[in-house]
Amino acid sequence: MMKRIVNKMQEGTSVSFVYFLVLAYTIAALVWWGILLFRQSEQIKGFELQNLNLRIDSQTQQMAHQLELQRINKEERMRAFKYVGEGITFLGIILLGALFVFRAVWKHMKLGQQQQNFMMAVTHELKSPIAAAKLNLETIRKHRLDEEKQLKLINNTIRETNRLDQLCNNILLAAQLETHKYQLFREPLDFSTLIENSIRDLDNRIGTHQIKSDILPHVWMEGDKLTLQIVLSNLVENAAKYAPKHTTIYVKLFENKEGLKLQVIDEGPGVPDEEKKRIFLKFYRVGNENTRKAKGSGLGLFLTAKIVEQHGGHIDVKDNMPNGSCFEITWSEYSVQTA
Repeated sequence: MMKRIVNKMQEGTSVSFVYFLVLAYTIAALVWWGILLFRQSEQIKGFELQNLNLRIDSQTQQMAHQLELQRINKEERMRAFKYVGEGITFLGIILLGALFVFRAVWKHMKLGQQQQNFMMAVTHELKSPIAAAKLNLETIRKHRLDEEKQLKLINNTIRETNRLDQLCNNILLAAQLETHKYQLFREPLDFSTLIENSIRDLDNRIGTHQIKSDILPHVWMEGDKLTLQIVLSNLVENAAKYAPKHTTIYVKLFENKEGLKLQVIDEGPGVPDEEKKRIFLKFYRVGNENTRKAKGSGLGLFLTAKIVEQHGGHIDVKDNMPNGSCFEITWSEYSVQTA
């Protein structure tokens, strides 16, 4: 895998070198073309002056000589103006085309690198739960364990298969959202109850962190139940990946003058300012894929942003004080029913 990455980097460097070499050759050819045209213009002027001098044989032709000389100089200036204008126009077109080509190639190379990182991450994410589940089941089959140990291994296996199931769901949902094949099943939802039930499930599934919630009751909104559960699950599990173990993850649902807000707050290292817009891109993950310790595929936050957008909301990431991140979703269309 490392060899493939090195080859990809070398290939990208070679493509960039060839691209700039061709661009430099094209500009040099344009400059040389301009030099040749100016030389040709000087030769034309020289021939015309020589021809003009041969035709002057009397004093009466001096006036005509001056007029003809003015015409020759004027034509030379017009040719120079035309050559300069054409050169600037062609140079502008070349540079503009080169810019568009470079941006397209750069985006393609960047997307290829992100896909390579995605494949590395997904390979690890697929193999880890499969290996853990296989080991647990083989242990149960080969050894006679007491009921408590056996139940613990079974629970661990279920947790790993749930993780595998979520990864597969994320990959399939990302493909469907990209091709606009996924149709939201919108229905009136008790959003507060949905959040509370999801938090209970996540609290049972994530044993490394404590989840505390402050949920505004009786909030109703129209949306897709499955994808909204995925939003909360992705945000909480993302917080659990990066925050130190045994710290607290806070989930808040409240309203203010801006609308309904859902916040997931952690006590991790936070997100650098220059990365805050990029983390919602597909396959994008902060840091280097080879040295990163946190698990993930780079799809969770991308899916979250897409789902929130389809539900008429907006997601943003802010700094949590004194440390950590606060992922905040804002909706303007919702209702709060009085109990």
